[in-house]
Amino acid sequence: MIPHTIPTWQHKSWQEQLTNQITKPADLLSRLSLDNQWLPAAERAAALFPLRVSEAFVSRMRPGDPNDPLLLQVLPLEQEFAVTPGYSEDPLEEEKSNPAPGLIHKYHGRVLLIAAPHCAINCRYCFRRHFDYRQNTPSRTEWQAALAYIKTRPEIDEVILSGGDPLMLGDKQLRWLLTEIDAIPHITRIRIHSRLPVVLPDRFTSTLLELLSSARAQMVVVAHCNHSQEIDQSVEAVFEALKQAGITLLNQTVLLKNINDSANILIELSKRLFQSGVLPYYLHLLDRVSGTAHYEVDELDARRLREELLAQLPGYLVPTLVKEEPGAPSKTPIR
Repeated sequence: MIPHTIPTWQHKSWQEQLTNQITKPADLLSRLSLDNQWLPAAERAAALFPLRVSEAFVSRMRPGDPNDPLLLQVLPLEQEFAVTPGYSEDPLEEEKSNPAPGLIHKYHGRVLLIAAPHCAINCRYCFRRHFDYRQNTPSRTEWQAALAYIKTRPEIDEVILSGGDPLMLGDKQLRWLLTEIDAIPHITRIRIHSRLPVVLPDRFTSTLLELLSSARAQMVVVAHCNHSQEIDQSVEAVFEALKQAGITLLNQTVLLKNINDSANILIELSKRLFQSGVLPYYLHLLDRVSGTAHYEVDELDARRLREELLAQLPGYLVPTLVKEEPGAPSKTPIR
């Protein structure tokens, strides 16, 4: 296991922690000593998109605070029923870039594999909350079609594992998939986008670290952290272990109204990440998926925030402000 500076969550394995996730709004409100006035709406919204959150993540929330920035990312809300112009179930039009089960090819030189259909947390702003994972969760046999697609296109030099969360795969399945990808000669980088360093630190066992560090291709882990409150000693221990294993560490943040739409909050996050060996990478505008409009920060306000960050931080600590547009050749920088 990683040399945590504090014990693992209640001394349970990461698999046991997944089994014991909080999935009922009543349990989450009770755990945080919050009034049940939010319960009816939360239960209705959870029927749209299930509640799922790890005890490790909940342990960093402030009891009794309905405006806690971590709670607001996972608590189902009445606003999710709002029908908002410009919002849709597939705002990035990923279905048009889905040539084989589990594979999305939108950008030159890189492809994305949906390696797992589940997460250890359901973020309410998730742009894949309506994604058809049932049709994009390949078996090993079906993976061969995606791998064959990559093998016959030498211009592809990077494979991105996403989901869901790719590290929700068991070690045996993950080892098989990484070995198959790593054996493709023209793949020079494997990038893993994962929320697990933050929401399930105990997933990073010595076995997983050995697996990630043994690839021929350069390994990059992109964490997803939106607020410095998400980083405790166990998260710092994960980042340190990954760094010691020679893995490049980046972070992407989603800009969220009433959660991190403040220069001071974003500055503190960048500093805390860098202290932990993680380079701030992207600051995303919200993807306009149905049910998430209450999280959106206006683009003009986002630009102002970026200007404040540039004025107060060295350039290497300022994440690139971007949005994703269907059909664009890359993410679109916001200047």
